[in-house]
Amino acid sequence: MKKIKISPSILSADFSKLSEDIKRLEHGGADMIHVDVMDGHFVPNLTIGPPVIKSLRKHTKLPFDVHLMINPVHKYIKDYSDAGADIITFHPEATENIMETINLIKTSNKKVGISLNPNTEIKIIYDYLDKIDLVLIMSVYPGFGGQKFINAVIEKIKKLDEIRKDRKLNFQIEIDGGINFETAKIAIDAGVDILVSGTTIFKENNGDLKKNIKILKQI
Repeated sequence: MKKIKISPSILSADFSKLSEDIKRLEHGGADMIHVDVMDGHFVPNLTIGPPVIKSLRKHTKLPFDVHLMINPVHKYIKDYSDAGADIITFHPEATENIMETINLIKTSNKKVGISLNPNTEIKIIYDYLDKIDLVLIMSVYPGFGGQKFINAVIEKIKKLDEIRKDRKLNFQIEIDGGINFETAKIAIDAGVDILVSGTTIFKENNGDLKKNIKILKQI
C-alpha cells in the first residue's frame, strides 16, 4: 500500500494563532503545510502574503506547500521563494509562458507544481509533465474553503495516473477541495498521492488534529 501524504490547509486554522496550529499539525503527523495564497483578483478572496510565510517559517521544519492563486504569478515567485516556500504551485492561466514560470521556480531551487481547476484540461500541461514535481487537482473552484467535492475530477486523476505510468514519470498527484474521510478514499483509489484538507482536519472529532490526520493516512 502506497504511503499517502497529508498537507493540511491552514486556510482553516485560527489565524490569531497560526504558529501554534502549525506546531500542532507537525506534532500530529502532517507531512507538509499547505498555504493558500489568493490575491482577490485571480480568485475572489485575499489571504496570506510573503511576510506571514516568512514569520511562520521558523516555527516548523515541515515543507511549505505554497499554492499561488495569483495573476500574474511570475512577478511574485521570488518573494514566496525567499519567504520560505518549498513547493511552489501555480495555475497555467496565471502565466503567459508556462515553461518560463517552471524555470523561474527551478532557478530558486524549489519544487514545481501546476494546478488544474475543475474545468482545466490535462492537455494544457501535457508537454510539461516531465519537468514538474506535482500536479494539484482542484476538486472545487478555488477561492473559499469548505466547498463540496466535485466528483467529475476523478476521471482527470485517473487519466493523469495513467499518463504517469505510461510515460514512466515521477510527478505526484495532489488534490485540494472538499476532502473528507469519504472523498479522500475516492481520490486515493483514483491515484492521488497527497491530500490537502482543511475543514476535516481542523473540525472533525472536536478538532483532534492527530486523530484526523491518522484517519486520512489510513484510509
